[in-house]
Amino acid sequence: MAIELVLGIIAGVVILLGLVFLYDVTQKKHAILHNYPVLGHMRYFLEMIGPELRQYWVAHDKEEMPFDRTERAWIYTTAKGVNNYAAFGTTEMQYGIGYPIIKNAAFPFPEKDAVYPGDDPSAIPCVKIMGEMHNRRRTWRPNSIVNVSAMSFGALGKNAISALNLGANMAGCYHNSGEGGVSKYHLLGGTVVWQIGTGYFGACDKDGKFSIDVVADKVAKNPQIRAIEIKLSQGAKPGKGGVLPGTKVVGEIAETRGVAEGTDCISPNCHSQFSNVDELIDFVELIADKTGLPVGIKAAIGETGFWEELAEKMKSRRQGVDFITVDGSEGGTGAAPLTYADHVSLPFKIGFMRVYQIFQHEGLSRGIVWIGSGKLGFPDRAIVAYAMGCDMISIAREAMLAIGCIQSQACHTGHCPTGIATMSKWRQGGLHIDTKAQRLARFVQGFRKELLSLAHTAGYEHPAQFRPEDVELSTGVNKFTELGDVMGYTPDATEFISMQELKEV
Repeated sequence: MAIELVLGIIAGVVILLGLVFLYDVTQKKHAILHNYPVLGHMRYFLEMIGPELRQYWVAHDKEEMPFDRTERAWIYTTAKGVNNYAAFGTTEMQYGIGYPIIKNAAFPFPEKDAVYPGDDPSAIPCVKIMGEMHNRRRTWRPNSIVNVSAMSFGALGKNAISALNLGANMAGCYHNSGEGGVSKYHLLGGTVVWQIGTGYFGACDKDGKFSIDVVADKVAKNPQIRAIEIKLSQGAKPGKGGVLPGTKVVGEIAETRGVAEGTDCISPNCHSQFSNVDELIDFVELIADKTGLPVGIKAAIGETGFWEELAEKMKSRRQGVDFITVDGSEGGTGAAPLTYADHVSLPFKIGFMRVYQIFQHEGLSRGIVWIGSGKLGFPDRAIVAYAMGCDMISIAREAMLAIGCIQSQACHTGHCPTGIATMSKWRQGGLHIDTKAQRLARFVQGFRKELLSLAHTAGYEHPAQFRPEDVELSTGVNKFTELGDVMGYTPDATEFISMQELKEV
């Protein structure tokens, strides 16, 4: 019987290979398969698993992009709560152009004197109060200067969104909904910033038109929504709308977005509710008036004329945005055409410097809450952002890595191997919500602990106290230059008094 079984299996394999052979030599689409029947399939298989092969077998620790192995390892170990230290010295090229050095103080801030506004020893509230500049009815001091950036339900599966929201709640940070709207998976306890994009998903009436009444009603029913962010553009594909294929627009996704099931969910490349600066300010004020919430904008930075006009109009009208999220071209959770990802919009540091100086010139930079985004999910990069004038940073891909992403770069295919960026129930089944929520929380808390430690090392109590003179950049052979000299401006001095004073409004 055993011999017969083996012979049967062999016969079946031979027949299968024969059928594959016949298909390969008769098909007319792939020359490789025609010329190398059966064996040619190995080429496509190896191409499919190429990113994984390079990650684990070919590339060295500093070679991979967008996040190299050492960066991913730090995120993974921090998220798991295990040893994230390094040994035997740095492997970085410290003399490479642009390399940052954080200057330690001769007399650090004593960690024994550190106090916290809550029970979490990693808590770092934002120094500024969002909405205070324009006297919003529901002003808000965010509890964390590290928060989860915009990733939509639909682009990410329900298990991933649930883990991010629960983890954000555990860590005391906020969770940006992404332009896909606020789903029930965003409302599991975490504080939410509702992002409204060009498709106005979840903010439309039954006819598919933007409705301020729908927005106001949703905010009233969900008090965990603490701010609204109008997305003008994003680093991955500025000036181009997102696309969610109709195969993904099913059930809860269609309900959340307020669109018909099975239809392609396409975001226009521009807003229909405004087409100039005055109309944008009117739109901001309408939402703020009806909801009482702080309202801001998110944008990747290209031409600066818009920002100059916005600052001028905000100053003259005494109205406008309460916060600005500057997204660098390094950003990239959203799938994008290659040219957009590589060549459209400015990297974070350049874009932020230009916009900040425009508002500083008009005397508005102090009242605006500045949020940085675009591969800032590492303590050294965050410190540079704070020294440039950021009040908070948002992290997206780093949050995805914390809940299990392996950088397979298959987000746009629907075949994410870790169940994060897919609607496949089988693949999502491997993402255990509670476990991954804990990992996100540990990552954010571990991140903040390092930020606090670095602040103490530089002689400060809060990372917002970092100044440009506390960071130097390599600018040539054996030459380091202070960040302020490279930027060409000095940000407004922080109004920080003490950690004990930072209580949520």
